[in-house]
Amino acid sequence: MILLKKVLLATDFSKSCENVVKTAIGLAKTIQSKIILIHVLPDDIINEKAKLLLNEAAIRELGVINDRIKSEDIKTDEPILEYGSHYDKIVQTADNINANVILIGSGEKSKNDVFQLGTTAEKIIRKSNKPVWVVKKDNPLNVKNIFCPIDFSPESNRALKNAITITRRFKAKLIIFSVYELYYSGLLRIKHDWDEENENISSEHLRNFNSFLEDFNLIDLNWDKEIQSGDPATEILGAISRHKSDLLIMGTTGKSGLSKLIMGSVTEKVIREVPCSFITLKSKDIIDLQLEAEIRDIESHCRTARQLMKDGFLKESINEFKVCLSINGMHIPSLNGIAKVYEKLDDNKNAEKYKNMARYVLSKIWDRKIEGEIRKFYKF
Repeated sequence: MILLKKVLLATDFSKSCENVVKTAIGLAKTIQSKIILIHVLPDDIINEKAKLLLNEAAIRELGVINDRIKSEDIKTDEPILEYGSHYDKIVQTADNINANVILIGSGEKSKNDVFQLGTTAEKIIRKSNKPVWVVKKDNPLNVKNIFCPIDFSPESNRALKNAITITRRFKAKLIIFSVYELYYSGLLRIKHDWDEENENISSEHLRNFNSFLEDFNLIDLNWDKEIQSGDPATEILGAISRHKSDLLIMGTTGKSGLSKLIMGSVTEKVIREVPCSFITLKSKDIIDLQLEAEIRDIESHCRTARQLMKDGFLKESINEFKVCLSINGMHIPSLNGIAKVYEKLDDNKNAEKYKNMARYVLSKIWDRKIEGEIRKFYKF
């Protein structure tokens, strides 16, 4: 089962890119991905000799990194060398090769600089419809705490769906976070019970939060939810620091990449100032569930079914177990597997049905074994 087929890894050969490569390798091992390297050279070099030397050096460096990735038993394609605008070429290539995600560094910035996001990374986020994973310098891929802010929009729905799958695969903890703004009456010279008004806002927001979560499979997931009131950017950044989050996953929308969650400059403030690596999603999922249907071996399907169950794809897991049963209707691991999935879904009727089927098959096997033993000593 493949969750993330292609990672487009953009490298500029800088020192900070070392952590991006390490992240790509760790990600590929965890989510079974192929890594495709890309480097972009400027297209305005007039001196032909300089252009040739740069071209040769880039090809050499790409080869070194590609060989290193392959030495980790990770699949790669031929590295891509482009010329022109860095962000345009990276975004265009991601579309051309149908990458699941663009993996980039946050850029070389001073630690004393408040805004830690580089210009190229920011422009890629704005222009790309593909998910973008931005790796912060000195921020290794040790994902234990994932943070996902939501605003009940389709974009945050997509972000949370992907965050849940990534949380399962990394065996991490997920914080689902939401912010609402209170009425401020300090400048209003009218009589009104603003405390009651704000209490109503809080209650309504909690109802919407709980209703939103009903559409997601949170079974067996290590997760928690948190609601805060106040300025969205401030509250999100504060919560990320408070929870010591390793990865932020959030939805964006529109050509400018601005989130409906926190409009305009507030979104930019979050992704510029966030201390951890982050993923932005616009109109595409980072996770693309691909089942290897051509594999007809029953054990392969059974392994896939078990992994799907762990990753929370319960209905897909049942389908894979049923493929096993179509190959061998007496495959007990698949019968028991389907029973476990139905238990997770609180469907006790179907869970008991498949348990009984497994018991029946076991009894038949046991009867045949006894009959075989008897026939060794008696002739009928």
